[in-house]
Amino acid sequence: MFNIPIKDILGSLLIITSIFDAVKYSIQAFKIQKVKSAKSISRKFINFAILNDVVKLCYGFAIMDLFIIVSSLLAIGCMMHLFYIIYQYYPYRMRGCINFKKPNILLYTINSILPNRLRRRL
Repeated sequence: MFNIPIKDILGSLLIITSIFDAVKYSIQAFKIQKVKSAKSISRKFINFAILNDVVKLCYGFAIMDLFIIVSSLLAIGCMMHLFYIIYQYYPYRMRGCINFKKPNILLYTINSILPNRLRRRL
């Protein structure tokens, strides 16, 4: 009847569920933009999620699995958008003051990776 390999069926399901996963991050980014604050958003959460999908992407390239590569790229794209939106709307300590400038994105990223006892408040 049908001669479709199980791997292709499961790979297609992986792509479909990855689209839902990517949409989840986009919805969160749009909610932050609507409220104009990322006050209750965990920066560690998005860092760990990005790390997970970067490792998954590397694994997909190592075994040359197109389904894993595409699913990781979808998620990473939406996660990077969310990361940038959190950077834009993060409640910095001096926001609203005269001459306020956001820290550069590299300093922000390093600060979000460090544990609370080591990092200084932005």
